[in-house]
Amino acid sequence: MTKKQKKVFIRIIIAAVLVVALHFVPVENPYIRLVLFLIPYFIIGYDILKKAIFGIIHGEVFDENFLMAVATVGAIILGEYVEGVAVMLFYQIGELFQSYAVGKSRRNISQLMDIRPDYANIEVDGKLEQIDPDEVAIGTIITVQPGEKVPLDGVVVSGAASLNTSALTGESLPREVKEGDEVISGCVNMSGVLRIQTTKEFGESTVSKILELVENSSMKKSRSENFITRFARYYTPVVCYGALALALLPPIVNLIMGHPANWSQWVIRALTTLVISCPCALVISIPLSFFGGIGGASAKGILVKGSVYLEELAQTKYVVCDKTGTLTKGVFEVTHLEPAEGISEQELLEKAAYVESYSNHPISKSLKDAYGKEIDMARVSDVEEISGHGVQAYVDGRLVAAGNVKLMKQLGVSYAVPQEVGTEVHVAVDGSYAGYILISDVVKPNAGKAIAGLKAAGVKQVIMLTGDTKRVADAAAQELGVDVVKSELLPGDKVAEVEKLLETKDEKEKLAFVGDGINDAPVLSRADLGIAMGALGSDAAIEAADIVLMDDDPAKIATAMNISRKTLRIVHQNIVFALAIKFACLALGAVGFVNMWWAIFADVGVMIIAVLNATRALQYKE
Repeated sequence: MTKKQKKVFIRIIIAAVLVVALHFVPVENPYIRLVLFLIPYFIIGYDILKKAIFGIIHGEVFDENFLMAVATVGAIILGEYVEGVAVMLFYQIGELFQSYAVGKSRRNISQLMDIRPDYANIEVDGKLEQIDPDEVAIGTIITVQPGEKVPLDGVVVSGAASLNTSALTGESLPREVKEGDEVISGCVNMSGVLRIQTTKEFGESTVSKILELVENSSMKKSRSENFITRFARYYTPVVCYGALALALLPPIVNLIMGHPANWSQWVIRALTTLVISCPCALVISIPLSFFGGIGGASAKGILVKGSVYLEELAQTKYVVCDKTGTLTKGVFEVTHLEPAEGISEQELLEKAAYVESYSNHPISKSLKDAYGKEIDMARVSDVEEISGHGVQAYVDGRLVAAGNVKLMKQLGVSYAVPQEVGTEVHVAVDGSYAGYILISDVVKPNAGKAIAGLKAAGVKQVIMLTGDTKRVADAAAQELGVDVVKSELLPGDKVAEVEKLLETKDEKEKLAFVGDGINDAPVLSRADLGIAMGALGSDAAIEAADIVLMDDDPAKIATAMNISRKTLRIVHQNIVFALAIKFACLALGAVGFVNMWWAIFADVGVMIIAVLNATRALQYKE
């Protein structure tokens, strides 16, 4: 809890204890009793009353604070002190729940500056000096060592390395770069030393553009207003003016007609209608319903950052997904072994693992992981890495080469063409083809189930956006049953695609984007609803999102949608029930058929029933 939340919690405890004590210790003198009950009332409600007064001063009269002030003051005027304090007490409890849930939600978007490269290496008198990327001019030669981020966009002037670009482009495979290749800022150098001539200032670099996209997207994004505020905007003035009219008009008409005014009778009826109209059933049960739904979702590993997002999730008709790390695992695995005639799968995998044993490349690691045995480095000698092609070395005295098609052509070895999709590692032993191994970013086990679940939940269209190549993206889309796939996209392209969808969809329909990388943060902010994969997702994506799947299971999206719809059904039930009872009692109270006891039932009784119904939102079964 924050300090502010702790203070509210302490106020709630103190006020509750005082109300209970005053209830069991009767005080005969009405004035002393009033003063005693005003103590817990002001302890728990002074901030609400203050906001209501400021709202009146600034012309924003009919909000939830004014609504609570009128309801509780009306109850106290009628002598229902316990009810007046209790309504304010329960309202503050609901506000505390909401504050606690939303307080952990979205940090300021400026925290995305954490992805900004801290420095750039410039060679001065034979030594590398670290300077601020903002101070690097166009055309400067910078040095990027293994493990460091590329600080600015530029062209490689010397060196070769593997770059992890997944945080920026969403590409599942590392990118091999050599002299003459263009590189973008934000990539992580995984191997080799690169000397890069910068082509852009930091303010125009890829990382800066991403930060700018996030900030602009965040400003464009609009959210539904809180239901109580919208309801109070119409309900509160109607019942307040109605009560005032009931207190004034009938007596005036009686006087005009020559009858006794009966002011006290009509004022009592007006005050009775105020108690009846006290919307505590809605003020309390509606937030509790939403937070019950949020609690039920949390139990399933789904973090919803506020009730408004749960409401919007129920209206979602379009789901846009990133591929890498969202629908796929984002890690490399050996998915297929195709040995040549006379060679076993185990022998093929062993040769590939040994020849790659000295490399820290992700593809090499996946081969070693698939082999699963301890590698005897004494069996390997004369390792030679051929940049952009592969590796060759002597294993047990035999020359083994492993790499891409370019390496096989360079060695003059005939190779097989895989029919399956994946990264190809061809292996040759002493100049003879030994087979190929396919390495892929594997589809998550529940990804297909997730897509089917979304369609069953009423989603019209599932769209996949990715920075991967068209061949890899199309294969994944076909396997998963995705409706539309867009491939080879940069962060700006993803935002543009989402913008197009937002323009074409119906205004009442919501669009959700599901992603996990830093490159997804701008799109998560721009979509109606941002959903991030939490366990493996980047901090930037999680902070920019409205809903976080803590276990990275995409099937939980459909679960979250079902929870949201159940919650909305409970909310609508409470609204219809509360308003039906209240309007019926209001009509009867206005003509004198309903006394104060019925008024209290229409207020407190309806509230208790609605709150009990709201607790059902906590429970959800698949």
